[in-house]
Amino acid sequence: MTPIHWRRAVPSDAPALSLLGGATFLASFAHDHPGPALIAHIQVAHAESYYRVALHDPAQHLLIGETPLGAPVGYAMLTPPDLPIFTDERDDVEIKRIYLLGPWQGGGRGDALMELLADHARHRGAKRMLLAVYPQNDRARRFYARHGFQEIGETTFMVGDVPFRDLIYARTL
Repeated sequence: MTPIHWRRAVPSDAPALSLLGGATFLASFAHDHPGPALIAHIQVAHAESYYRVALHDPAQHLLIGETPLGAPVGYAMLTPPDLPIFTDERDDVEIKRIYLLGPWQGGGRGDALMELLADHARHRGAKRMLLAVYPQNDRARRFYARHGFQEIGETTFMVGDVPFRDLIYARTL
């Protein structure tokens, strides 16, 4: 099994993050999201400019995963919480994005990434990790449950101009 090397993303990684973000979002949701809405969402939410801004924000932490040859195959993003529930920026952190390209899923790679995120959250003093997940994404929901996340609420996630219901999960650190 080819290993993934995880490192903190830097501003020059914005193009790779944009490609990964668009590819993984499309692969994850093309089966039941309207095409025009998907494309509109990806063009904004996964634009290089979006990642450039995030990479210059000290409150955000982005990891990028690469093969030994430097090909990007996954990424994750921790941010201050932005969910419609009570949060405390000192105690809470949100996993805004966590994705691996399909061929790189399995074999404990996602587990290792989740623990890297938990370690970083603890290091910055967080006591809880939050995330939003699409209810029909059973694989992701099982993964989060395995890592101690529990449902605590719900939110609306816009994909282009189409609203989708997401579940809010929390994990105590």
